[in-house]
Amino acid sequence: MHPTQAPEGDPRAARSQPTIRPCREEEAETMLAIINSAAEAYRGAIPADCWHEPYMPTAELRSDIAAGISFVGYEVDGVVAGVMGIQPVRNVDLIRHAYVLPAYQGHGVGSALLAYLRAQSDRQILIGTWTAATWAIRFYERHNFHLVTEATKALLLRTYWTVSERLIETSVVLAAPRLTSEEAGKLVERAEAGGSRTVGAPGGL
Repeated sequence: MHPTQAPEGDPRAARSQPTIRPCREEEAETMLAIINSAAEAYRGAIPADCWHEPYMPTAELRSDIAAGISFVGYEVDGVVAGVMGIQPVRNVDLIRHAYVLPAYQGHGVGSALLAYLRAQSDRQILIGTWTAATWAIRFYERHNFHLVTEATKALLLRTYWTVSERLIETSVVLAAPRLTSEEAGKLVERAEAGGSRTVGAPGGL
């Protein structure tokens, strides 16, 4: 399989029924190819001091999987067109590393993956992405995620991710269902009472 090679013509014309399934351990290179190809959209939106090549190295992906991120892939006609992860952290679930191959963007792949993962969770869901990635923010807002306030964002990032102050400055957090500042404070209080956290950093679509 060539994961970054789309079938000829419009991806919507694919003949087989798309499948969403867990990514397999041996598909790490496929996942990296999708993530790094799709992440090119963030070049210029991510501050230069936060961008690196490749956007996600192999060691980072393996570390994230070891930290508890479960990835699913959207497969059609033998091509894995997109991947998205979910990570339980304390008393919330984080949507992580949501990426769709450029040839398949705009055709419902990200929406299908997000709906699939949301159906797996009955907890508060949080998503972190870059402030300048306005297209990603709009995508999540269309799916009933809501931006939290600046103060709440910083509180949530420090509680559920391990990130630098620079990343806090340049990121946003969206929540589903909507979180008021008071509700976020109570959520964090319960998390702090519950113990350890899992390392994570904001990811984008």
